[in-house]
Amino acid sequence: MPKSKRNRPVTLSKTKKKGREHKETVVNSIRDVAEKFDSVYVFTFENMRNLKFKEFRDRLKSSSRFFLGSNKVMQVALGKTAADEIKSGLHKISKVLHGDSGLCFTSLPKEEVIRLFGEYEDYDFARTGSTAAKTVELKEGPLDQLWRRKKKLRVKTHIYKNFRGSKIRRWMEPFLRKQGMPVRLNKGVVELVSDYTVCEEGKHLSPESARILRLLGIKMATFKLHLICRWAPEDFEVYREGLEDSDIESS
Repeated sequence: MPKSKRNRPVTLSKTKKKGREHKETVVNSIRDVAEKFDSVYVFTFENMRNLKFKEFRDRLKSSSRFFLGSNKVMQVALGKTAADEIKSGLHKISKVLHGDSGLCFTSLPKEEVIRLFGEYEDYDFARTGSTAAKTVELKEGPLDQLWRRKKKLRVKTHIYKNFRGSKIRRWMEPFLRKQGMPVRLNKGVVELVSDYTVCEEGKHLSPESARILRLLGIKMATFKLHLICRWAPEDFEVYREGLEDSDIESS
């Protein structure tokens, strides 16, 4: 049968899988770094944001080295048991490498590392599927009034003061209707015809809710790093259990 010449969709985002060669490179890199630094920390994260993490990593560039990736590859690099570990006691680190976690090799004092990880947090817009931190309700009336100077957006459990969102323009009215908001255009002003609940505390955000919150300028996602444990020669400390249900961005 002759080959069909009709147009067919081509996936431009298709990428090649990282093979054995890449995994071996990561393993060798971790083993080389383990010889240079005095201590290793396992950390986990909430609401991962690549750019925010890169900023944090760059701050410690001169004294630390971070690894994020396949837990199994990192476990192989460190050693899964006492028989194949590259340093005494490092197999204990492998046992707590599960879920969304990473490695931090550093020469900084323990107190300094704990302080840096504990103090760091950054805010960003919540994504679809993440849990709403607060209930947000909009009252009936012109949406333009929300952007007047010194105006407060009052919501059920919180008050956002002087937030900076996108100013509601009349051409946004069709977009807002598509998100499920009961809006209309009245003399060039977009207004709500009834009270509208954008999201409820404790419930997962829908795609529409996430878009509206971004438009309002409300940041509900907090990017945090948490230390799980620390290894040093002849010393191993566990700080906390791993976290679950985190809003994560692949890195």
